[in-house]
Amino acid sequence: MRDRQKRRRQRLWLERIVIVVLALLLAAEAVYLLRHRNVPGAGVTAPEWVEVEPLPINPYSRPGTPLRQINGVVVHYVGNPATSAEANRSFFAGLALTGETYASAHFLVGLDGEVLQCVPLTEIAYCSNERNDDTISIEVCHDDETGEFNADTLDSLERLTAWLCVTFDLDAQTDVIRHYDVTGKICPKYYVEHEDAWLSFKDGVLSREAEFRSQ
Repeated sequence: MRDRQKRRRQRLWLERIVIVVLALLLAAEAVYLLRHRNVPGAGVTAPEWVEVEPLPINPYSRPGTPLRQINGVVVHYVGNPATSAEANRSFFAGLALTGETYASAHFLVGLDGEVLQCVPLTEIAYCSNERNDDTISIEVCHDDETGEFNADTLDSLERLTAWLCVTFDLDAQTDVIRHYDVTGKICPKYYVEHEDAWLSFKDGVLSREAEFRSQ
């Protein structure tokens, strides 16, 4: 009899703990939704060719801070030749445990043209320094030390950038910039060292915009 009563008390306590945890999770979700309700990017869904793999919320790669505005797109290169988009996403996710630096991006474009979304379009990513709070960031993988993007990667980068420009009413010629244009860092390396290739890329973005304006 006593054992039965003891088990019943333990079950009741466990149920209460579960209820409290669920209530806290629901409250946290409600606060998150309220904070991001009127943020630029709210309600925007990534196209079907983007794999959405959000990082865990943490201080080092996804702080959950709302974007103030979306005034541009910043292009970066990963600086680590021959690494995949998934490997770079894993590095960002691992910062939640290691805390070794602050780094992330909204999108990663891989060597086979795959596109991963790591951070929601309502939140900042730690990628573009003082422009974190008003830009979308794209980290791009590359085969070698030159930093040049292969054909598959470049095709997806142009497509993604065109979609972002149309979605957020951005001008590809003036609102799409390099990390170099923010801080002077040699990033993306190939586009800093080859200005003609950078201008050609932006022309490619413009030519791809029609694909999304008709949708």
